[in-house]
Parts: sequence; structure tokens; C-alpha cells
Amino acid sequence: MQVIYTSELPPDEFTSAIFLAGPTPRSMEVPSWRPECLKLLEERGYDGVVFVPEPRDGEKFKDYDNQVDWESMGLKMADAILFWVPRDLDTMPAFTTNVEWGIWLDSGKVVFGAPTSSPKNTYLRYHADQRSIPNHDSLADTVDAALALVGAGSSRSGGERDIPLFIWNRSEFQDWYAVKKRAGHRLDGAELVWHFRSRPDRPLFLWVLKVVLWIPEEERYKAGEFLVTRMDASAVLAWRKDLDIMKSEIVLVREFRSAAAAGDGYVWELPGGSSFDETDPLTQAAEELGEETGVSLAADRFRARDSRQSFATLMTHKVHLFEVELSSEEIQLFKDRAGIVFGEHASERCTVHVLTLRELLNHSSLDWSQIGMVLNCVVDSVNE
Repeated sequence: MQVIYTSELPPDEFTSAIFLAGPTPRSMEVPSWRPECLKLLEERGYDGVVFVPEPRDGEKFKDYDNQVDWESMGLKMADAILFWVPRDLDTMPAFTTNVEWGIWLDSGKVVFGAPTSSPKNTYLRYHADQRSIPNHDSLADTVDAALALVGAGSSRSGGERDIPLFIWNRSEFQDWYAVKKRAGHRLDGAELVWHFRSRPDRPLFLWVLKVVLWIPEEERYKAGEFLVTRMDASAVLAWRKDLDIMKSEIVLVREFRSAAAAGDGYVWELPGGSSFDETDPLTQAAEELGEETGVSLAADRFRARDSRQSFATLMTHKVHLFEVELSSEEIQLFKDRAGIVFGEHASERCTVHVLTLRELLNHSSLDWSQIGMVLNCVVDSVNE
């Protein structure tokens, strides 16, 4: 275990980092709670970094601005922020702790603890409970919660240290980062701006990172851009081809999405989606077609077309495109489901529509990504 005190620099490389957030005694006569916390971490075999916002020599802070800057660095770099709030209104009022709790509350990195006898923590506990943040009344349990959040850790160096483990360990992040490293780009810094889970017990669904990259080919830094990343998705082009390719019939689903800003204010798209269960793309494609249209087809009929980024100027995730050719009888099955709502058990309301290729290309509600996926399959079909 490597303990980093106020004003000390973090190591160039580490596997995990925990920041000990909470009140610091205002007087040398009042003991700090942090030595006990360090002892508990050591007893549990923790071998990562611990940021302790107190001077190593036990003296008072010498420079307020430097202290704040150092704490900001440690909080940003930490994989887990352990809040322990043994508040005493006379000796450890924890006013700054309240502010830090508010700043980092939604970071995905916090655990909370406080003795039951400690006053004025009800509001902090309330917001912990609202977000399903671990919330304990013993320091030992709070330490265990922080260790559970960190897990086994993963080695990171340089700017990689700014990526918290729960982002670093996502395949979507690693896929993006592998491309950058192969191109010789260097990650020199990052900041997690926002993240989202549909429920606390579900995997991370979407997140936003602000990154700083060195681009050797251009001999410059690119800073200030944002990466919007979500789970990868599968999409299915289910269609009946016609000798007149423009008369080919294509299955679409119509679903309300708040972001839809064209046509009728709904999204018109190929059946598809992602899974919280880490399902493989082919299985996901087959399941989504059945859920959103009411017509299930064997997965071995699906032909993998390509996996591409759908919006490269902003979003990093991939869409895995599959194609399945339909007979005249099968396309009629989809037509017969017009007006029926599907997917409600999965909080969706999808209706089925069958359009010719000509109608699809002229439809104002289809975005460029949907048209691009359709044409990818159509052009290949014409060339075969």
C-alpha cells in the first residue's frame, strides 16, 4: 500500500487509488480518523494508492490554495472516494466535506459512512440512499465498500490514471483506446463528465469523457473534445429483395425517442438494440428482432455484414449490422403486425412498418446512420 499525503505526487503508475474524504481535525489535540482507516486497509491486504489529505508530518496545512489543488487532483484520480464523516460541530464540523460530497455525489466513485452518533448527516445519507450508494455506520464496513468498488484494480500510467476503473474496465472504452494507441496517440489526461445507469443494479449504459490526446502525426495536443460512449448495439436489416432493387421491402420499427428532431418526432430505424446482459451481437440481433416486431427468426439465418462506429465525431460505440433475407410469406407476417405495439415488457413501444427502398430513402424521419446501414447491404447485394 502506498500512502500519498498532502502535497506529495502520486506514483507514475498504479492499479487502484482510494481517496479518504471527510473532516480533518482543526486542532492538533483532536485525533484524526484516517490512521485507523489506513490500518484497516492494510489489514485487508490492499496494495494500491491511498490519498490522505493531511500533511505527513501531522502539522497544519501550510498553503490553502495548494491544498485545494492537491485534493482536486487526488479526488479526480481516485477510483473510489471513501467518505467517513465523524462530524463534531466543535472540533470537526465537516463544512468542506459537505461541499465535496455534493461535488462527487454522482461520480460513481463514492461510498459513505458515519457513526450513528454523528450529527447533521441525515441529508447526506438521504442522497446516498436515493442513488443506492453504499451507506454504513462503521468505518470497517465503509472500508469494505470502498474495496469492493475498486476490485482487483488494473495498471494505468500517465493520463490513464484519470480514467476510473469502472470506465477503464469497459470493453467499449478499451476498444476505443486500442485504436488510439495503434495510431500512436497518447492519452495525457481525462475527466469523467457524466455517466448513466438505467438502474443501480445494471451495468453502465452511457458515459461522457473529456480527454486530452497527443497526436504525434500533427505534433499537437487535442484537448477539450468529448467522447460520448454507450453499450454497443446490434441492428437487423430484414428485407425481401426485388429484381427492381428500389421496390425491395424493408422492415422498420417506429419508436418514440425524446431526441428525435425530424419528420414526425419519432425514430424510424432498423430493429435492434443493446443488452445489459453482455449478450453476443448475433444473439442480441435475433432477440431484438423478435421483441420489437413479434416475428422471431432463427439466428443461423442472420448474416453478419459489418461492425462500425455510427457517429465518429462524437460517439465511440459500434453498431453490429446483420442482414436476413425474407420470403414473400415472411414479409407478409411483418405487414400483418402493423398497428400492434411490441416491446412494452422492455419499456419500449415499437410498431412495425414495411417500406420499399424508395420510400425509405425519401422518408424524412430516417437519420443518416439508418440509411447508411441499409445502403451498405443493398450495394453489396447489387454487386454480388
